[in-house]
Parts: sequence; C-alpha cells; structure tokens
Amino acid sequence: MASVLAPDQLGPTVCVGEILVEIVATTIGDGFTEAQPLVGPYPSGAPAIFISQCGRLGGSSAMVGAVGNDDFGRLNTDRLKSDGVEISTISVDSEFPTGSAFVRYRKDGSRDFVYNIATSAAARFGWSDNVKALMDRAGHLHVMGSALSVPSAREVIDRAVDIVKARGGTISVDPNIRKELKLDPATEQRFAKLVEAADLLLPSGEELERAAGVEGEDNAIGRLFELGVKEIVLKRGADGATFFGANGERVDAPAFVVEEVDPTGAGDCFGGAYLTCRRLGMSPAEALTYASAAGARNVTIRGPMEGAGTRQELDAFISSTERRS
Repeated sequence: MASVLAPDQLGPTVCVGEILVEIVATTIGDGFTEAQPLVGPYPSGAPAIFISQCGRLGGSSAMVGAVGNDDFGRLNTDRLKSDGVEISTISVDSEFPTGSAFVRYRKDGSRDFVYNIATSAAARFGWSDNVKALMDRAGHLHVMGSALSVPSAREVIDRAVDIVKARGGTISVDPNIRKELKLDPATEQRFAKLVEAADLLLPSGEELERAAGVEGEDNAIGRLFELGVKEIVLKRGADGATFFGANGERVDAPAFVVEEVDPTGAGDCFGGAYLTCRRLGMSPAEALTYASAAGARNVTIRGPMEGAGTRQELDAFISSTERRS
C-alpha cells in the first residue's frame, strides 16, 4: 500500500513543543513526598523524543521549541543535533531555565510526574521568521497532544497546519495527553480540529475513543475515517500494534519480548519510527515492524530517548529478539 504521507524528499518532519530534562526516581512508590535517590538528567519531552527517533532513522527532521541557557538546555540541543535533527528553530532563553519532569514509577507500572513547563523556557517560544521559513519547506507536521497545554506551541501549530497542507505536506497527531496536563474547553476544541486534519493518527488505548468521540474500537475507527483521517495506528503496548487503512486494510503486529527497564518514551519512539518509515516509502507492515522494535528497544534502557535506535541498530534488534505469538 502506497503511503498516504508526504515523501521525505518534500521536506523535513517538524515537531513543535516542549523540550525538557527528565529526572527519574530509582525507588518504586507513590510520588515525591520524601527524599529519595534520583538519576538523570536525560533529554526528554514527548515531541523531542519523537523527533530524535525520526532523525536516528535517517528521516529529514527539525524541532521547534525552546531551552534555557543552561546545561540542561545544551544537553538537549547537543543530543538532537547528534541525532540528525535540525535545531535552528530551537530558541535559547536567557531568563528562564530549561523545562523539567520528575518521574517515579509505582508498583503497578504507572507513573507520577512533577512537571515544570509553564514557568520554564519550554513554554517561551513562538512564531518567528525563522519558524515560518522552516514551515515553508516542511513536508510533514507532527503534533503531540501534550504540546497543546503550552500556549506558545498552540500558536505555532495553528499557523503551521495550513502552511504545511498548502504545499502538499501531511499531518500526524499523537493524542498523548497525560492526566497531569488538563486541557481547557478551547484547547479540547483545537484538539478535535487537529484530529480532523490528520492524515495519520497514532493513539494508545483509550486515546482512540477520545479522539473519535465515540465508544468502542470499531466505532471509533469508523468515525475517524468519516472525519477524514487516512491512516490509524493503534498502540497496544505488550499486545502489539494495529494498522488500519481507510480502504479496510488491517495489519496486526505482535510486540517484541523484552525486559522493561523504563517505559517512558516508548510510544514516542514507536511513532517517530513508524512515521519516518512510511515517509521513506515502506509498507504499513514493514513500518510497523520497525516501530514496534523502536518502542521495545527504548524500554530496555533507562532514560526516555536513550534506547531510540538507528536503522542498523533496529535491524540487529529485530533479527535477535523474539516476538509474542
């Protein structure tokens, strides 16, 4: 099946949103109400993790966001640049520090986060001549739901959608809205419009029904295609992933069997790999294999983007790792 996404040669995949460092508790428990050992900082932020994986796989990629003029900011920009991501539209804020996220895992595998986004550099960027020049040559815009909680990101995304679409580019959306990041009614409405504009939707679990506004997997899939979505990839965690095409095609991909060390970033790596493979011309089945490998490989290493793989690394992982039956 030919890709519904604009080819890589049209222009880079652009991601807009929060760039953070992540600090991880090494103990298991609820929240941060007592002193405990921590590890990090790790470069992070859902859009940054996603675009890191795009770059590592060889896709043309660029990031729009902001960091502080500090070591945490340099940690992020150095990582993204080394991954092949264009960083000319990442601004450096001289007043506010780089955003941060502290995370602690509970016994059941769920997570508690303490974010500093709103009062950090992560929220202090916007539309500029530099950003417009990037969007004028972009081939694809990827939107993370988490970025919609950041007003500056919303402004850039609102303007970018029409520009990218007008030049034959495409749009993808990963709902990715955490419980700590509540959206106001206006932002919920903006999210609904983005779903309608999406060529590719990358939901996990309940996000599928939230995006569709109806209950039940089959009903949600049908509704999203009615809205104009062209391709849906549902991330099912340990149960694998499923591609749904508007023509009725379905491809199920089993998950790889790995020992989980740190699940943060798995879905972002999955999405970045799938999108890049499709833009590079791969079939849904082939792209799903690489995406599943990218997500699985990432959870085997502590840090939200530390396990994101290159094409060579993912090929080696695929050939040496068992998949669930």
